[in-house]
Amino acid sequence: MGGGWQAVGVDRRLLLEDDLTRSAVVANSAMNRGRQLAGVNSYTRELGFNPLDQVRSAAGRGRHGGWLYLCCGTGRALLQAARSMRGERVALVGVDLVDYFDPIDDVDLPVKLVCASVTSWVPARRFDLITCVHGLHYIGDKLAVLTRAASWLTDDGLLVADLDLTSIRLPDGRPAGRALAGALRQAGFRYDARRRRITSEGRREVSLPYDYLGADDKAGPNYTNQPAVHSYYQPR
Repeated sequence: MGGGWQAVGVDRRLLLEDDLTRSAVVANSAMNRGRQLAGVNSYTRELGFNPLDQVRSAAGRGRHGGWLYLCCGTGRALLQAARSMRGERVALVGVDLVDYFDPIDDVDLPVKLVCASVTSWVPARRFDLITCVHGLHYIGDKLAVLTRAASWLTDDGLLVADLDLTSIRLPDGRPAGRALAGALRQAGFRYDARRRRITSEGRREVSLPYDYLGADDKAGPNYTNQPAVHSYYQPR
C-alpha cells in the first residue's frame, strides 16, 4: 500500500496510519475534552438522547448493557455514567488515541478507558450503543471505523457518529458525494446531511466499495471550525 496514493494520481502527499497518529491535528485536545454526560455542553444534548437510556434498556432485557465510546476524549462522560450506574449490569468502554483520561477513582466502577487507535483496536464484546461524537474528523480510514463498529453492535444495538461527507475525497480531490452517500445507504447506514450524522441499527457485516489511500492532515478547519483530516479513497 506504500505508493498507492501516488499510483492513482493524488496531487498531495497522503499519510498512512502510523504517520497520521503522530499528527498534531489528530491529537487535537479541543474536541470532546470537557464535554459532560448531561447539561449544556453534553453528549445528551449533542446526541439528542440520553445514552444511559439505551444501555439501561438492554440491561432491562436480561443482559449486560454496553456503551462503547470511540474517540472519547477525557472519558469524563463515561465516568459520570459509571458513577450513576454503579451496581447495574453494564459495561462502559472508552477508546482514545491520546492518554488524556480523567482518573478512575473507584475500581468498582463499570468503566474501562483504553488508549489505542480506533482503526486497529478490537473489543472483546458487543455493544448496545456505540458513539463517535466528532471523532471521525481526525481519523484516516473513516469508512473502516464505521464498518468495523457496525459489526460490534448487538442485534438491536445503535451506532451514532458525526460524519462530514465532504471530508471523504476521491483521488482527484473531489468529495465522494452522492455516490458514497448511496453506498452507505445500500449498506444499511442512515445519513442526516443537515446534522452530518450517520447511524446504523443492529449488528451487520458491511463492505463498502472504496479502497483507502491515505489522509491529508493539512485540510484545514471543517464545519466545527477545528482543523480536520481529509480521507482519500479509490472507488472500486
